[in-house]
Amino acid sequence: MRKSFNGLVGIVENDLHLDVLSGHLFVFSNRKRNRLKILFWDRNGLWVCAKRLEKGTFAWPDGNATHVEMTAAELALLLGGIDLKDTQRRRWYEPKPPPVPAQG
Repeated sequence: MRKSFNGLVGIVENDLHLDVLSGHLFVFSNRKRNRLKILFWDRNGLWVCAKRLEKGTFAWPDGNATHVEMTAAELALLLGGIDLKDTQRRRWYEPKPPPVPAQG
C-alpha cells in the first residue's frame, strides 16, 4: 500500500492493460485486506482515496482473481463491510454494456 498516483497508474496501465482515464474506479487492497485505495479520474485530475480499518477486514469478492468487476452498489457494500459472497442478486433486467473500443 505504499504506491500513490504514479505507482497505481502503472499497475492499471501495465498490469491490467486498462485505461486509467476511462472513468472507472480502480480499487486496490493490501494482503491483509484491512486497507483499500481507490484511484479514479474525474475529467481533470486523478484522485486517490484510502481507507484503513481499525479492526476486521474487507470481504474481497474473489480473493484469487487479479481483478474483479463490480457495480457501484457492490462497491458500496464492500466498503460498508458486507460480504458479497453471502448475498444474492435478484434477477432484474440489465441492459448489456456498450462494447469497449479496442486499445491500440
